[in-house]
Amino acid sequence: MRRYLPRIGILLLFFCMLIFPQAVFSGARSGLLLWFETVLPTLLPFIMISGLLISTGAFTCLTRIIGPVIQALFGTSREGSFAVLTGFLCGYPMGAKVTADLYQRGHISMEEASYLLSFCNNTSIGFIINFTLLHGLKLTQSPFPCVILLLLSPFLCSLLFRFYYLRKYRLHSFPERTIHTRKAEIHLDFAQLDHCIMDSFSTITNVGGYIIIFSVLIALLGSFQVPAMLLAPLEITTGIQILSTLRGSFRMKFVSIMALTSFGGFCAAAQTSCMVKESGLKLLPYIAEKLITALVTSFLSLLYLYLIE
Repeated sequence: MRRYLPRIGILLLFFCMLIFPQAVFSGARSGLLLWFETVLPTLLPFIMISGLLISTGAFTCLTRIIGPVIQALFGTSREGSFAVLTGFLCGYPMGAKVTADLYQRGHISMEEASYLLSFCNNTSIGFIINFTLLHGLKLTQSPFPCVILLLLSPFLCSLLFRFYYLRKYRLHSFPERTIHTRKAEIHLDFAQLDHCIMDSFSTITNVGGYIIIFSVLIALLGSFQVPAMLLAPLEITTGIQILSTLRGSFRMKFVSIMALTSFGGFCAAAQTSCMVKESGLKLLPYIAEKLITALVTSFLSLLYLYLIE
């Protein structure tokens, strides 16, 4: 019976799309506009440049500068610190893509890649300030305490996850893979550039496809009056909009929106799965670790509200 469930689900989705064409249209349009107007121009340049940095080995120039600080905070190798930098600054799913690229090129081990994936694939700081805090929560005071809170959660969780992934090494940080680093290519040619461009467009197209699919799914489920709290975790942008319009106290909205921002939504998880599928990194541990991070964020959010009230 279990093997027929995916087929049954796809058939149900097909018939629902036939019955509710307006919901499909509005969902697809909102997802497409979100991808085309926001995600594409924001993310595509960073996908391209990160691919070039890794393929040419130029990222090691950055890690020589920032590596020691990130190594001390997160226990990564020097090469792995690049995934932390891009994951915290560039947003979903850059942390996952850079982690997978570093592993596939031999810069980091499987254990370190799994560890990096557990905490460095996050919402970008720009999205946190401009959408989560200003648009979703409509904050009038300084956004920086909330930004620090959302950065603190994955850092605290990384301390927990580090014990698990480092148990093989009996060290405080992951060892360097110096042999591979010395052999890294440092030149740039048009073949590399063409590969990075095609890989970047493939990546951004996959991201857009998942955004549209989940936007359509949210619109269809909304036609069946599915509770908003169940729809919100599906896609972060739509989810924050849903949570911000719910009736209830500011405390409830604040905690739920902060937790969703920390988790990223199941659409981001699907994008992450697409980024890491060729590397062999597992998705279920990643989802569990993101849920733990969201739980920690909820606790810190409640503590923050208690301190300022």
